[in-house]
Amino acid sequence: MSSDEKPAPAPRSLAEALRARDDASLAALLRSRPDLITPVPTDLTQLATRAGTRASVVRALERLDRFALQTAEALAVAGDPATYPELLGLMAGDAGDPAVAAALPRAVATLREQALVWGGDDRLRLVRTARELLAPSPQHPSPTGLGPTVQEATAGMSPGRIQEIVATAGLPSTHDSVSAVASLTALFTDRERMAALLAEVPADSLDVLERLVWGPPYGQVTADPALRLRLLLDRGLLLPTAPGTVVLPREVALHLRAGRAHRAPEPLPPAVEAAATHRPQVVDATAAGQAYTALATVEELLKDWDEGGPSVLRAGGLSVRDLKRTAVALDVAEPVAAFWVELAYAAGLLASDGEADERYAATPAYDEWLDRPPAERWARLAETWLTGTRTPGLVGGRDAKDRTLSALGPGLDRSAAPEVRHRVLTLLAGLPEGAAPSAESVLARLRWERPLRGPQRDQEHDLRGRLAQWTLSEAEQLGVTGRGALSAHGRALLGAPPAPAPAQPVPAQPGLAQPAPAPPTPGRKAPEQEAAPVGRGGPGDKLPVHRHHPSAAVPDPLAAREPLSPAEQATATASAARLLAPLLPEPLDHVLLQADLTAVAPGPLQRPLAETLGVLADVESKGGATVYRFTPASVRRALDAGRTAADLHAFLAEHSRTPVPQPLAYLVDDVARRHGHLRVGAASAYVRCDDDALLNEILADKRSAGLRLRRLAPTLLATQADPATLLEGLRAMGYAPAAESAEGDVLITRADSYRTPPRTAPEPVPEGPPTPDATLLSAAIRAVRAGDLASTAPRKPTADPVAGGELPRTGAAETLATVQAAVLTGEALWIGYVNAEGAASQRVIAPIRVEGGFVTAYDHTADEVRTYPLHRITGVAELADEGS
Repeated sequence: MSSDEKPAPAPRSLAEALRARDDASLAALLRSRPDLITPVPTDLTQLATRAGTRASVVRALERLDRFALQTAEALAVAGDPATYPELLGLMAGDAGDPAVAAALPRAVATLREQALVWGGDDRLRLVRTARELLAPSPQHPSPTGLGPTVQEATAGMSPGRIQEIVATAGLPSTHDSVSAVASLTALFTDRERMAALLAEVPADSLDVLERLVWGPPYGQVTADPALRLRLLLDRGLLLPTAPGTVVLPREVALHLRAGRAHRAPEPLPPAVEAAATHRPQVVDATAAGQAYTALATVEELLKDWDEGGPSVLRAGGLSVRDLKRTAVALDVAEPVAAFWVELAYAAGLLASDGEADERYAATPAYDEWLDRPPAERWARLAETWLTGTRTPGLVGGRDAKDRTLSALGPGLDRSAAPEVRHRVLTLLAGLPEGAAPSAESVLARLRWERPLRGPQRDQEHDLRGRLAQWTLSEAEQLGVTGRGALSAHGRALLGAPPAPAPAQPVPAQPGLAQPAPAPPTPGRKAPEQEAAPVGRGGPGDKLPVHRHHPSAAVPDPLAAREPLSPAEQATATASAARLLAPLLPEPLDHVLLQADLTAVAPGPLQRPLAETLGVLADVESKGGATVYRFTPASVRRALDAGRTAADLHAFLAEHSRTPVPQPLAYLVDDVARRHGHLRVGAASAYVRCDDDALLNEILADKRSAGLRLRRLAPTLLATQADPATLLEGLRAMGYAPAAESAEGDVLITRADSYRTPPRTAPEPVPEGPPTPDATLLSAAIRAVRAGDLASTAPRKPTADPVAGGELPRTGAAETLATVQAAVLTGEALWIGYVNAEGAASQRVIAPIRVEGGFVTAYDHTADEVRTYPLHRITGVAELADEGS
């Protein structure tokens, strides 16, 4: 700066501080606080006003990390304004703290960037709303544990009592209470004089102060306090605030704390610790196995609902009974069943059918999903889970109205869920390959990054903590992690860089410089990793501890990263599918038939084989190999689906690696021989058979009494029961009837699936306004600066001056004359304008022409040429000349 240049004046308000920012700084503010841009403010004054509203400030405070919040809390108990050295003293104490001193500039910069603090280092000001929220008060104690200042605590005290305290403290009397309070404050803030005063206080009185020093600073006393309390009250070390209540003044507490505003400042985030390490190959294989199980579970769930799933509750969602049945069918616990149901719903694979008797069923999108390769099917589920706001962990809990939250019901969306899942996986991605973190360290890190405030400080309200715990569990079930460690395809799904390799100590040689090791090639381990098995052992191995010098400019791999955009996420999902595909087992085209009427599938089966076998046999057990059992009912089911005995023999011979056992062939032939011998149709219902002796046998059977059959002809029986009831009754008696159509043809009951009409997947519920992109930020900043130019441009004084902030008001004739003159001179004007919706605004325009009741002008506010109806211009004012 040259000698004739004057330094920029200190800002007198937040609006002036914002006006001094460049576009990049404003963009950072709007990106971190997107609520400020919805809608776009007209100028910087409105932006500053909006940034100081209670709702916006609370939202900004909730997104601060612990140290930045502690810094804001310290500013709330400091003077207004405060200097940077004063703030440093409150954070580091009289003895100082290098870690706090190193981290404090970043915290102050964060508060400045988010417009919670403004002013230079010599005049740091916390915005008024933030100070009101964080400053100590009897109703809302400060997290620092500090109480009111001497001036605040003595506000209602009589002048005589104040003079008595001053005299007892050894200070000269004054002529007024203001100077007396100032003298007492000066004493309490002077370290040497305060130490001398406390040296005269007995030990039992000091014990009272020690109990109050870290908060809460309020205590109860009787009408006749004990001597140890009287000594403190006489010297002002305790001050009465209400009958029976005393408080420890802030200045006294800070002296006893050696200047610290917080008992334990936390300038550095807690490290995420590894509980165990595994070989990366084991992690990826385990995660791939879980991914395949996830696909099989979702398929089994929706196959069970093929003919229409459970009914929809009147209030929406799945009943507790139906959730229990689903859990039993899937052989999982109810919370796990709720997770799979919710995941399929969020992916758009199931929905309600919308009928009068509303039920859940698979959607047409489920059939499209089944046609995709397994890796792509998993990728869709994983992306839905990562970006969705549905929170299955809440199922079974209570909402704000004390109603039970049900699976697939309303009230399960939590807008913080995607951000927490992304952050948890990012923390896992910052660990070396194969490292599984301890859940406690992950939760501790998240609580440092987003500490709880106010009434939500208790863990019961720690939604982010519960979301993190659910994320760790759900990621394992879905196959994003394996044995607790992030898999390679999970890392790709996150869009994270390659995992850091465990550091290997290299022995230094005297006199030789140690070159930095080259980064390993992706997909190939570094030579040190191949030579040393550190970090590659079994589950009980511990990770080596890595320490970096505090001054080293090393990027933090665990630093918070913004979630990916939809396009970036699609690319990351495709990459995850490519990495997972080779790890999934290849579907088999064969089974092993056994003589005990079972078939063993040694692995996953190809879809046509699995579907046909699922009709022909019943699943007896699952696991690494699936066991199917053939029964008369299952064979009849295949015959009902239109298969013939010859088809079934050919199918078994084609897909069995072992010869078809004779008992199985006999079973197929026996059921096929009897299948369709009886025909059931609608009369209400009838039984038709060419063998009248068989009909006589049915009539004579006591078990047929409930069907109320009667003979109409030698080959025909009739009943009032419906065909389905008649079919079920005859099959229970051991017969194998077949249903027939009105034309007398056998009805084929294929295992066709019931589907809902086309449904779209539920949209995630965002957490407040979305983060603006670069295009929106650029346009918004341009509009705000143009509006600010219009509102702050100097205007020539008029006979009827305009009150600050109001639109100019001039008559129609004066408006027209002024605009026409501006066209001739090329001068800019300040106008008030009301649009068709009735919204008023101020604009700076350079008129180009006036015709037909319209003025065409270059609008500096919008940075473009526009046309305005003259009747909507409330008035005009000329801008002052520069330097006037």
